[in-house]
Amino acid sequence: MEWPKYIGTIILAFASMEGIAWAMHKFVMHGVGWTLHRDHHEPSKKKVERNDLYLFIFAIPSWLLIMFGSMNGMNLLVSIGVGILLYGFCYFIVHDVIIHQRFPYLRRQNNFYIRAIRKAHKIHHKHIDRFDGECFGMLIVPWKYYREALKKPS
Repeated sequence: MEWPKYIGTIILAFASMEGIAWAMHKFVMHGVGWTLHRDHHEPSKKKVERNDLYLFIFAIPSWLLIMFGSMNGMNLLVSIGVGILLYGFCYFIVHDVIIHQRFPYLRRQNNFYIRAIRKAHKIHHKHIDRFDGECFGMLIVPWKYYREALKKPS
């Protein structure tokens, strides 16, 4: 019975992705990849941004792990790829659906966790340029935003 090992690997890969996403956001998207990420920090009513290309760029490792793992009977690789895929899905839901509210039918979400991540992301976006940024995480943000969210509902 090996399925607990694979479920554990999926969970570990998912959890690891917050740190990886933080580093990629801080050092790649606000570094050498700023050309693609810049329009995300500029006020706009556009439905599609250059920044959206990161969805595909960051999906490549997940796709390759799942594909090569499946082709070679390497279920641990598949599990890592699935963990990355699930994190990417959650990132999309949190970032695009909940924070930036790209889909109008899901705009009325208002609980303490959502208020905390929205506040942290708002602080991140107060910096229009690529320097002096803060709050690069997505699913986990600094405790001060959770404390603020408990005090005053948005």
